[in-house]
Amino acid sequence: MRRVERSARTHDTDRDEGVEAIDSIIQRFQKWGYLDDKAYAEMRVGSLFRRGTSRRGIQYQLSMKGVSEDTINAALKSVFENEVDPDRRAAIAYARRRRIGPWRKDNRETFRDRDLAALGRQGFAYGIARWIVEADSPEACEASLSADEKERFEH
Repeated sequence: MRRVERSARTHDTDRDEGVEAIDSIIQRFQKWGYLDDKAYAEMRVGSLFRRGTSRRGIQYQLSMKGVSEDTINAALKSVFENEVDPDRRAAIAYARRRRIGPWRKDNRETFRDRDLAALGRQGFAYGIARWIVEADSPEACEASLSADEKERFEH
């Protein structure tokens, strides 16, 4: 609608015609299935999760795009239903990508607070951030999650 307004001011065109054209396009796209909040939310949740975004971060980003809370929760549920601890898995992905915590090569203790703050800004709980930063090695993080997954499937 901002573009319609700008075009109307710049080219002295009719605003109502622009609004009607936009509405027509939106209706056609909805009819053809191009505008589907549910599919978009599931796709976006999966991609954000794989790149290491926390559940809170995913909820925030989708809500900023105008996706309804119910659609976001349904997408989170469908993507996370097979995950034991999705936030810890996302924290591992984020730490690996940013090379923080056990993925930092040297001076880990010097950057401890900075790493905790980075994880906190991404929406991870303090306990998860501490778990990442205080892990002995990347393998220890993965092993901890693997043990939790095994325990889940045994029960």
